[in-house]
Formats: sequence, C-alpha cells, structure tokens
Amino acid sequence: MHGFANPRRFLALARWLTPVMLVSGIVLSCGATWWGLTQVPPDRLMGETVRILFIHVPAAWLGMGGWAVIAGASAALLIWRHPLSAIAARAAAAPGMVFTAICLATGSLWGRPTWGAWWVWDGRLTSMLVLLFLYAAYVALSQASAREGVSDRIPAIFALVGAINIPIINRSVVWWNSLHQPPSITVGKSAIDPAYLWPLLIAVLGYSLLFGGVVLARMRALLADMQAEARLRRKAMEAA
Repeated sequence: MHGFANPRRFLALARWLTPVMLVSGIVLSCGATWWGLTQVPPDRLMGETVRILFIHVPAAWLGMGGWAVIAGASAALLIWRHPLSAIAARAAAAPGMVFTAICLATGSLWGRPTWGAWWVWDGRLTSMLVLLFLYAAYVALSQASAREGVSDRIPAIFALVGAINIPIINRSVVWWNSLHQPPSITVGKSAIDPAYLWPLLIAVLGYSLLFGGVVLARMRALLADMQAEARLRRKAMEAA
C-alpha cells in the first residue's frame, strides 16, 4: 500500500479504477434503490415508510465511513507523512458531508410519521447532527490550510479529535434510552427480513462504490490543480 502513496503510481491506478467504481456504483445503487422503493412489500409495522431504509441506511453508513476515511488518512499524514494523505482526507470530506445531510433529511422524513415530529433531540440524531457540523468545520479548515499555506497537520489533528464522535453515533442507541431503533445488523446476525436485507446490502455496496469513485475523482482533480499551480509558479520564477 505504501507504493500507492506515490502520486504517479496512484494516478495510474485511479485512471481506470475511478470509472469502474463510478459506473458499478451507479448501476448497483440505482438498481437496489428501485428494488427497495418499488418491489419490496410494505412493513407490517412501518408500512410504506420502510422504503426510506434503502437510502437512509447507506447514507448513514457513508456519513460515518467518510469521517473514518478522513481520520485514517489524517493518521497516515501525521505518522508516515504520506504525500497523498492530506489530499485523500480533503477529497472524502465533501461527499461524506453530503451523505450525512442525506441521512439527516431522510431520517426526518421517516421520523414525522413514526414519532410524530420532524426532529427530536435523540442521542443518535444529535450525534449525527454534530457530525455534519464537524464536516463543515473540517472543509473550511482544510480549504483555509491549503489556501494560506498552513501546515496540513492542523486539519489532521482536528479530524482525529472529531473521530471520537463516530463510536458515540454507533453506540448511542445502546448507551442511552433512545427513540431510534437499536442496531438491526450486528456481527454474524441480522434482525431484518431477507426481503429487505438483500436490496439493502446491495444498496450499501452500490453507494459505497459510488462514494469511492467520487473520492478518487476528487483526488485526481486536487492533484491536477496542485500540479498546474506548481507549473505556474515555475513559469513565474523563470520569467522573473
């Protein structure tokens, strides 16, 4: 894996992997979402609102997963000084924030008929809202760091501190008396009927591939911007 920290090797891999992940992610996520929204039967208790599950769960997974990518890349930056670590973290921030916002929006749509309110200050909902704010702060901090030439270590440290929120989100329905339902899928078992489980797993896989493709595309764009800026600086120095 250390070999792919080299920008040239990374670009050679990402050049063909990006479209593969994007196309397969679009196909799987659209197919699974169509399957979940139109083909599965209504739930005995939740009725038609159960269909939100096929967008809400992948969005929640990738909202948390996106910050895990940022934290992992930030740790690599601080420990090994990988050249691509800061770029990977920056590339994952915007799509992770979008999925977090989708999670909160679909959760509100589900909560209105289920709880009778668009929003409640439940442990899971509140910690997910905190994650959205963390994303916004990280995006602003990393952009300011890149623009002002400040060390990448500052947003990296912020990302690692913010990672404390991820286990809080995950365990909030266990630690506190929560309106949100407890985990339906745990290691080795599932409480979800197979009629819902299979399209849900395919949706999670599809959206994850789509997320990965977007991150790779953003990394390539950020590298291209950095290379173009470096060439302009060299030309400016030569002209001077």
